[in-house]
Amino acid sequence: MIREREQDMTEEEKALAGMFYDAQDKEIDKERIRSQGLSYQYNLLSPLEQKKREEFIKKEIGSIGEGFRIEQPFYCDFWKNVTVGNNFFSNYNFIILAPNKIIIGDDVRFAPNCGIYAAGHPFDPEDRIAGIEYTWPVKIGNNVWIGAGTAIVGGISIGDNSVIAAGSVVVKDIPAGVLAAGNPCRVIRKLDSTDDEKYKHGFPGFTI
Repeated sequence: MIREREQDMTEEEKALAGMFYDAQDKEIDKERIRSQGLSYQYNLLSPLEQKKREEFIKKEIGSIGEGFRIEQPFYCDFWKNVTVGNNFFSNYNFIILAPNKIIIGDDVRFAPNCGIYAAGHPFDPEDRIAGIEYTWPVKIGNNVWIGAGTAIVGGISIGDNSVIAAGSVVVKDIPAGVLAAGNPCRVIRKLDSTDDEKYKHGFPGFTI
């Protein structure tokens, strides 16, 4: 019965269901190349053309709220699968590999050189050679800060109000309201109102 259902599914439907799919499928490859073209066009827009950049993103991405800024370069291989909330910011060299759904909440910030990598390859070498892949969705809550050089893999969620430290590799779910760091990324502690105290007084011992 399962085999019969798989035979009736398109490769895109298999991908969105988290099943093995043929990444070289004609329709999937067509969308990937189209999205690569969109990334190319976006990255050619001048930083002085902010309105054009905003209009381009609004037109081409799956969905995005108000008050966003996506610095260049930005690379995404399936623009239509990405949903972003209000007041989003991503710094230089943000990468989204999105054969599955990527859902990002309101007030989310990405530092430079971050990536969401929702695509994976099988361990079996013959399947890899044949172009078989799998892809799982990613969900990031509201008011999340992602530090520089962080990698987020498919199948995970990050809760509201959490901070992911620079250089982290997020391979498991992160709950709300915590500081998490490391490779693999793990919860360090709960965040509270005292966490910003040291920044309010400047760097210790620093003089001009």
